[in-house]
Amino acid sequence: MVIQTGFNWLIEQQLLLSILFCGFILLERFSLKALGSRFVYKLAWLLPAALVIANLPNAIKPLQNSNISHYLITPNQPFTHEMGISWALMYVLITAGLLIASFITHTRFVKSLQLTELTQFEGTLTADVKTYTSQHVATPMVVGILNSKLVLPSNYNTQFDKATLALILEHENVHIKRKDNLTNALILLPTILLWFNPLAWFCYASMRRLQELTCDERVLADKTTQQHILYSKALINCAANVPTGLMAYSHYGDKKTMLQRLINIKHSGERSKLAKGGLLLVAASILSGLAIAKQPEVNKTQEEHISPTIRIEPAYPIQAAQQGISGSVVLKYDIAANGKTKNISVIQSKPKDVFDKSAKEALAKWKYKASDSGFEDVLVQLDFAINSEVAPTDLIERIKVSH
Repeated sequence: MVIQTGFNWLIEQQLLLSILFCGFILLERFSLKALGSRFVYKLAWLLPAALVIANLPNAIKPLQNSNISHYLITPNQPFTHEMGISWALMYVLITAGLLIASFITHTRFVKSLQLTELTQFEGTLTADVKTYTSQHVATPMVVGILNSKLVLPSNYNTQFDKATLALILEHENVHIKRKDNLTNALILLPTILLWFNPLAWFCYASMRRLQELTCDERVLADKTTQQHILYSKALINCAANVPTGLMAYSHYGDKKTMLQRLINIKHSGERSKLAKGGLLLVAASILSGLAIAKQPEVNKTQEEHISPTIRIEPAYPIQAAQQGISGSVVLKYDIAANGKTKNISVIQSKPKDVFDKSAKEALAKWKYKASDSGFEDVLVQLDFAINSEVAPTDLIERIKVSH
């Protein structure tokens, strides 16, 4: 039940996430000249922020004069079998497979490098970071999620002169100090969880490119024109075809990424403060809109005809049945546009906490007809009775207000 509920929630977020992914990808592709890579990279925080804000619980509101559906549950009542669990199970299996594949990919990659530790290294690195060489890498890179290791090509002494190597080490130091490999792993995890949405993978690739661009900007912030040229040449020499799909390790990237980095270096300079301010204003407006957004109000005619197409009967608690306890639970919930229930909460129950869990678990499996915008604050009272002769009582007093 938890798996199905989580899967349903994830599917419901796809429209919002897809819009956010598209916006971020477009910013990474077309706005770097005006905004700068560091500014756009920081905007990635808007993605989880928007998701959290969009899913904030509704403010506590007084119960309205809505019709309350009643359903009677007895110990001997037949149950309806739940349908549709296979999709959630398939999602879990594929996600688990991808997570395992990612772990194996990282482990095998490090083993394949056949690292040799450099005991004497003249370069300047962050304290406690060990340096290794490998014959199986063509570019410098940082490996390790928690404990960073710098890996250099075996021929780094002949591949780079001292001035170029100093710039490269400064670049890698930025990765190490920011713990970019850990950041990449934390970004890769939700990307794998959203494996079925191709925009998530495109967004992940955009973040990885931005990460490299921000490193370039930090390294070249106070450098001369000659150092800019040396650094650009180093990027060209470091171009490599490295698979990045399930890799969280920082490396220089392929030729396409190199070209983008060279273009960014060429256009580095003062960014448009007006463009940054305008974008932040738009972002703040969007987040505010998500925070206060409400679904259209449901009229009485619609409300009276809300009825489930699939209704899973709650299990009558064994202890309550053995003790001959009857009772009722009033629940408030929302119906998503796809007909699934969400935001279920217990408004009132009698006796307290006896039937609450069973009622909530069953209601989470109910399904309604799909609608344009769904419904909010639907009420239902589930009456648990030892037999059908026990008369249920209304737990909510309904008051009609007129003017």
